[in-house]
Amino acid sequence: MPLPDVMQAMVLEESGNPLELRDIPLPSPGPDQVLLHVHACGVCRTDLHIVDGELKHPKLPLILGHQIVGTVVQLGQNVHRFQVGERVGVPWLGYSDGTCYYCQHDQENLCDNPRFTGYTIDGGFAEYTTADQRYCFSLPEGYSDIEVAPLLCAGMIGYRTLRLAGGGNERLGIYGFGAAGHITAQFAIHRGQRVFAFTRPGDTQAQDFALHLGAEWAGDSTKQPPEPLDAALIFAPVGSLVVEALRATAKGGTVVSGGIHMSDIPSFPYRLLWDERQIRSVANLTREDGEEFLAIAPQVPIKTQVTTYSLGGANQALDDLRNGQLQGAAVLMVES
Repeated sequence: MPLPDVMQAMVLEESGNPLELRDIPLPSPGPDQVLLHVHACGVCRTDLHIVDGELKHPKLPLILGHQIVGTVVQLGQNVHRFQVGERVGVPWLGYSDGTCYYCQHDQENLCDNPRFTGYTIDGGFAEYTTADQRYCFSLPEGYSDIEVAPLLCAGMIGYRTLRLAGGGNERLGIYGFGAAGHITAQFAIHRGQRVFAFTRPGDTQAQDFALHLGAEWAGDSTKQPPEPLDAALIFAPVGSLVVEALRATAKGGTVVSGGIHMSDIPSFPYRLLWDERQIRSVANLTREDGEEFLAIAPQVPIKTQVTTYSLGGANQALDDLRNGQLQGAAVLMVES
């Protein structure tokens, strides 16, 4: 079937403005790229940070979206990993140089010269997109396009955040029970951890959702859990939650921030950090993280709670995410 000359895409012209549905030329894959017919693309809080201008210096104009599920329809001349017709997923990390200190020490997520899907290179809020074959994933069978899309960021970042919290953390707090939170909770419960879920004050719907998924306790993020936590994961972009999490964490505990953007952390007394508590952050992901997580997800099995929108409904999805009106993840249905 011949490819079209143009495609529809939701385009960001300037931070602070809504996305615009436009007809634009179909991109051509470079030597190491595949051209994908996009079926679904997750909507992430990072997309919201880009639109709202909290993440600086995006490529403009820009097509957002970094949880892309699509079918390969054209191959660059050097592509050998995939064939036309294969379903693949595209994550946030779209390129690393392979030569800097961090890439040479198995830390490509900290690359000095990275490119990010839907931020510094065009993403998946479009009918077609290109992606570097080296930064695409084969997707597990058994998941529909809509179900698997959130695994490509919310799932992978949640997995890395949980892993960086360390082992032996029986009592795990999760602050922010959205896309990443609801996926990470399932994995943590599967491996025997007790999950304590923290939501926006008064969000009883999210608290009930957490309890339904198997959390032992759910409450407002400003409240203390019924017992101290061994580790806390923060997915909400609210700096004051770092202090709340430290307050809730036992001696030797770890607080891990899994977001790419967060409001400033307020000052706090040293006694909250003392007793060998730790604060650390997660930056991006590695391809190894992605491969490991996608192999584990069907074994749990992780089930994603998804609200769907059309491609033209991307602004509504972003507004719903901004206003806390989503349970689980949001996904654009680009092509069935």
